[in-house]
Amino acid sequence: MRIGVMFDRDLAPEQLIPYARALDAMPRVDDLWVVEDLGWTGGLTSAATALAVTGRLRVGLGIAPAPLRNPALLAMELGNLARLHPGRLVAGIGHGVQDWMRQVGAAARSPLGLLEETIVAVGALLRGERVTLDGREVHLSDVALVHPPAAVPPIMAGVLGPRSLAASGRLAQGTIVPEGYGPALLAQALKHIAPAPDHEIVVLTNLMIGTLPDAIVQGTAGFLKIDPSEVFSVSGTAEQAAARLAELDRAGAHTVVLRPADHDDPLRHVSELLAALS
Repeated sequence: MRIGVMFDRDLAPEQLIPYARALDAMPRVDDLWVVEDLGWTGGLTSAATALAVTGRLRVGLGIAPAPLRNPALLAMELGNLARLHPGRLVAGIGHGVQDWMRQVGAAARSPLGLLEETIVAVGALLRGERVTLDGREVHLSDVALVHPPAAVPPIMAGVLGPRSLAASGRLAQGTIVPEGYGPALLAQALKHIAPAPDHEIVVLTNLMIGTLPDAIVQGTAGFLKIDPSEVFSVSGTAEQAAARLAELDRAGAHTVVLRPADHDDPLRHVSELLAALS
């Protein structure tokens, strides 16, 4: 199982460079994941920065909202990063938070249709194909990348609902599920995804060596529409947190991305967890 660490959206952007370099020096950490949420920071600029200041980490873009990103431009940006940093980029694409998409006049008539067509178009462009697509939401005419990457980055869908999970299983190279998912919710999701053997399952999870703040538990429960008692996190003592991480591994996660809940000293929690694992 791969271990990733998220650069939380609430951390100051200027902290990204030292944060990325510190993770790059932690041998047990495989990934750094950056965020694209409306009003915070741009995911592609964060990913480009993280890739440029690290030497070995895989960097995940989690998650570009399809309504905000024209697929041709998104493929251009991803292709550029993939050529500059071969084999080190993961492209997460999602529906976007619909309230946010309405705020900026970008809400799609069919969010699922837009996501499906975006994944298809971006993937084809990255593979060097010339794309003409007159879909319900995406319209491209004879578009191709001049510099397609040799190492095509995997496209992963960050989704929740049954139909979206099924679409991810059909069209994407991986699926990203949000914080709060434990073995039970992951098992339900896997039934909808019906993943092929090479389909990567990425689980985001809150990390806290100690007690996860109740505000995070309640907020996660509200987002997932589950009871707070069902919210899963990698928390407790370092040894308990390590055991919780192992639960996700056994449940089918290929990559677990830790989101430190302590913004004052996030990497301390990562280090303590890694020490317990060793």
